[in-house]
Amino acid sequence: MADQFAASMASVEPGSVPSLRWEERPEGPVLVVLDQRRLPAEEVQLVCTDVPALVDAIRTLAVRGAPLLGIAGAYGVALAAVRGFDVAESAELLAHARPTAVNLAYGVQRARAAYEKALRDRLGPGQAAAATLAEARALHREDAEASARMAEHGLGLLAELVPGGGFRVLTHCNTGALVSGGEGTAFAVAGAAHRAGRLRRLWVDETRPLLQGARLTAYEAARAGMAYTLLTDNAAGSLFASGEVDAVLIGADRIAADGSVANKVGSYPLAVLARYHHVPFVVVAPVSTVDLATATGSAIEVEQRAGHEVTEFTVVPPGAGAEPGTGVPVAPLGAQAYNPAFDVTPPELVTAIVTENGVVSPVTRAGLAELCAGPQQGSGSEPG
Repeated sequence: MADQFAASMASVEPGSVPSLRWEERPEGPVLVVLDQRRLPAEEVQLVCTDVPALVDAIRTLAVRGAPLLGIAGAYGVALAAVRGFDVAESAELLAHARPTAVNLAYGVQRARAAYEKALRDRLGPGQAAAATLAEARALHREDAEASARMAEHGLGLLAELVPGGGFRVLTHCNTGALVSGGEGTAFAVAGAAHRAGRLRRLWVDETRPLLQGARLTAYEAARAGMAYTLLTDNAAGSLFASGEVDAVLIGADRIAADGSVANKVGSYPLAVLARYHHVPFVVVAPVSTVDLATATGSAIEVEQRAGHEVTEFTVVPPGAGAEPGTGVPVAPLGAQAYNPAFDVTPPELVTAIVTENGVVSPVTRAGLAELCAGPQQGSGSEPG
């Protein structure tokens, strides 16, 4: 493919690591993304000049995280429009790049709708492209604003759920600035607690098999100066049993209408452990992650990834589109692997869902629908 993305030779400037940005260049506009496959060893940018390059970056997890995927999808449609590619075809490619995260399709559809409206209004291709880019930028800005509001709501909820001291929070996968236009979702709440001097310890699950916790959350926690400790996923049970966890904070890739939460595989076992040990289990996600058209958790399509991600170990960059056989084998040749990217936690195990509009607790179909309808007065929470 002529317009393959290329890695920038220069690292990102220290102290500022934007996950994604639109850039105007003499040869034409491009979408620049931070290659999350190479973190924390390298901070390398990928320059996407066309939609197939961006789709490849999404599928190989160079760019990942539900809110950021929505932003990337919208900018991808804008990239197609500005560069004169087939917008409808590009939108379809982007929307189906990864099936579970509803934000991706949401961002794509929103940008595509802006483009098609401009054409219906008899604007020229250039003006339609400009309208599409403006919509992508608006989504980017809105996500950053939503992140700040989720952090505020989440910190208030933690103060209600865990009164009287510093918070010891367990998190899974990566939910910080690397997945958002702002400071993230669940990690943004931890960050707000840290800045308020109330975060006693951030427990970071490795998040097997691609180690988004070890590589990415620990990377962000270190940059923020948080007190954090990394643990293997299967050590979480002993951590709960020792009374070292005050709350679990996770993000979400899709929330069904009944409150079922699809998140990185390993989240559901944490919810079961949290319930047994009477620890609050809190999901933090923007309203755009709630899919009221998906009635129940069983209707969520769960992405199944390649078995070699489990049977082989690739140090850097993990999951970077490597072919089977290129990593270090950790299982017998020919071993089959069960490798779902996500699992689904039922609403009865979720203490609360935090969005930019407020908090719903207990998690019910009616409460979630009301929350999605618009901002609430106060937190709207009823911790129990």
